[in-house]
Amino acid sequence: MNVKHLVSSKFPSVFELARDAYRAVLIRRHKAMTPRQIETELGRLYKARVGADLNLSNPQRYTEKIQWSKLYDHNPMRSLLSDKFACREWVAERIGCQYLIPLLGVWDHADEIDFEKLPDRFVIKTNNASGTNAFVEDKESTDLGRLRRKLSKWLAFEDAWYLFDMQYDAIEPKVIAEQYMVDGDGSRELKDYKFMCFNGEPRFVWVDVDRYSDHRRAVFDMEWKRQPWVQYDYPKLEEEVPRPACFDEMITIARALSQGFGHVRVDLYSINGRPYFGEMTFTNGSGFERIIPDRYDRVIGDYWDLSLQKASGLVEKERPSKGFTLRDGNV
Repeated sequence: MNVKHLVSSKFPSVFELARDAYRAVLIRRHKAMTPRQIETELGRLYKARVGADLNLSNPQRYTEKIQWSKLYDHNPMRSLLSDKFACREWVAERIGCQYLIPLLGVWDHADEIDFEKLPDRFVIKTNNASGTNAFVEDKESTDLGRLRRKLSKWLAFEDAWYLFDMQYDAIEPKVIAEQYMVDGDGSRELKDYKFMCFNGEPRFVWVDVDRYSDHRRAVFDMEWKRQPWVQYDYPKLEEEVPRPACFDEMITIARALSQGFGHVRVDLYSINGRPYFGEMTFTNGSGFERIIPDRYDRVIGDYWDLSLQKASGLVEKERPSKGFTLRDGNV
């Protein structure tokens, strides 16, 4: 466990305050930048976090290609499907509503939530960012005032400008509550299956377990063969991970949802033998989470053919209020 994980687990309130202050500083700085300054800033962040020089003119690494897509891929579907509320209708049309976790409510403002009408257990989140969710296991023992304040803060969070994941900029912030799902295997937390899809084809899936206690991860291919790499510095999941009974159905779902995109991560759950949709992510880890060992960053990147994605043109004038555009990448 690194220092960040140690502090966040041992001193969550202190970690949250420090993280929020750091993010606020970066967001203010990033919003004032010109397109060329944004390119430079991405290079600085990439070097600091990934440990390599960023090559935008001919990206080869998987993490490099994510940076390229931030700048040049302005497909509006990226915003629609990154919206955890708006995506539900599209997903239902693609694969059927039976794969959606039941929705308990949706609100524009945290002050509108009537917690009395929610069950004792539920999951509540905002639709406009990554990682803005809370698991309420016992409503009676939960500080609902504190939760409401946290939701208000998340609604105001401008995730797009934190690390330039601009698909979040066009999302109208909302709070949504979903049914608290429990698997029959006795696990306190659901296993999260994240499918890395390239050009409409699932290639890898990683399994996250105990995300909010002892986060560990294992990566497999579509034949359920364990892979020698992992994303980020979470400890490897050393124990045997059984192949989900519905794994073939999960592959079919990931393939259906990823059609038409050069790359997208499709997150699914296996609950009591049935697959459920989690979310879709276009800039996995914002492209700043290292692939370990490093050489697999290039191996994974080879699956992503950027020539299939339409690039945007250069905007020399003042950046539009919603996002930014830059000169076409030389790919």
